[in-house]
Amino acid sequence: MSNLAFLGARELAGKIRDKEISSLELTDHFIKRIEQLDDDINAVVARDFDGALATASKADKQLGKGEIAGPLHGIPVTVKEAFNIAGLATTWGLPALKDNIADADAEVVKRLKQAGAVFLGKTNVPYRLGDIQTYNDIYGVTNNPWDLSRSPGGSSGGSAAALAAGLCALEVGSDMAGSIRVPAHFCGVYGHKPTWGIIPNQGHALPGVIAAPDLGVVGPMARSVQDLELAMDLLVGAQPLNQSGWQPGLPRPGKHSLKEYKVAIWSDYEIAPVDEEIASRLADTAEILTKLGAYVSDQALPAIDFRKNQEIFLNLMWSLTTADVTDEQYLKARQLAESIPSDDLSGSAIAARARVLSHRDWLFYNNQREYLRYAWREFFAEWDILICPVFAVPAITHDHSPIEQRTLTVNGVPQAYFQSMFWAGVSTVAYLPSTVFPTGLARNGLPIGLQAISAEYNDYITLDFVSLLTKQTGGFQIPTGWENQRQTHTYG
Repeated sequence: MSNLAFLGARELAGKIRDKEISSLELTDHFIKRIEQLDDDINAVVARDFDGALATASKADKQLGKGEIAGPLHGIPVTVKEAFNIAGLATTWGLPALKDNIADADAEVVKRLKQAGAVFLGKTNVPYRLGDIQTYNDIYGVTNNPWDLSRSPGGSSGGSAAALAAGLCALEVGSDMAGSIRVPAHFCGVYGHKPTWGIIPNQGHALPGVIAAPDLGVVGPMARSVQDLELAMDLLVGAQPLNQSGWQPGLPRPGKHSLKEYKVAIWSDYEIAPVDEEIASRLADTAEILTKLGAYVSDQALPAIDFRKNQEIFLNLMWSLTTADVTDEQYLKARQLAESIPSDDLSGSAIAARARVLSHRDWLFYNNQREYLRYAWREFFAEWDILICPVFAVPAITHDHSPIEQRTLTVNGVPQAYFQSMFWAGVSTVAYLPSTVFPTGLARNGLPIGLQAISAEYNDYITLDFVSLLTKQTGGFQIPTGWENQRQTHTYG
């Protein structure tokens, strides 16, 4: 059973239904992997193994009676620590919340349980989910299975690391500025950032917060696009307050081969340059698609000023970050913003002012966002898919210095630490769906992921396109040394 842990959730569910393996055996297999291997990664930080074994045993008894709960009957899964699971702590990496025990399940947890999932526990996050690295003072540092000296990304870093190391069959993360997409890219797995509002996010919030946030979404992560599709089928639906009135009806794929797709390729941009090897991977992808008959352009883009796009994104995003701070913290943020010259349009200056954005100014940027949405709608009336980078570089080395002092090195040139959020913001600000898919390894042995973006609500279109493409180019690879149950890792 050395590679059993790397089979997809859909395939494992079939094995359980066919009684090739029991849920109890499969759950025990994953638990043993976590116990034996997770010390190296520190991904699954909030565990409920006794509860998982009890649920798995119940699932086997149900199957013995001919009862199947749903498509995930008996399948061991984990979710990001920011989701509530009744009886487990939800901390968001904040020490003040280390004893915040959830008394009810998040909406997505309910839906996965209804589908038969067995919850092993929850995976690590950065402090307040606010970093592209994953570490906090409660649970410590999470490492990348491809190289323990590097980060798995953030904020769904524990989710991606657990999938890449074969510690769970399926994951659910969340994303506002790349928090599903960057970890998927860093760890070589698949991730889907849905269209805003189509998956309910109740139970993914700090205590006392029940309203859905602007920009932020929750979505699946997996080792195959087929498992992303399975999870989407289970998770898509109206927010609880809307369920009596409407349900989203997402368009389904109408194409059968890559040659029917019109694909735009965007490999670099002057205000957010990317590593030359990632740009080269985009060129290679364009060549593959062209050879397979797709209509491809490396010049097509919507009629958008992407510098202005980034300004709108940063203002809307950073304005969310002070919504629940103390009055004292808000006053300090306002004093900092007022001390910055008005003509300073750097990313850090925009962030400082956005943290104390007035409602009047927020409405201005929200209105500007509507222009972006219309521009994208016009673009995707002609084009089916846009492929672009996820992040400037492959997985970065751990750096826990003060966040304002950090930089990234891109093609030998220092770059602002958060500058690469540009590539996440392209789809986030306009509510567009984006599917991240692995494309193989860089010269340094680290994964490179790209993102496929389409029009609002075309989630199943991006998933279908990625499914067709990765049949030609390959998909998830098991990180070297993680195939077997007992293995000593000496990376980095």
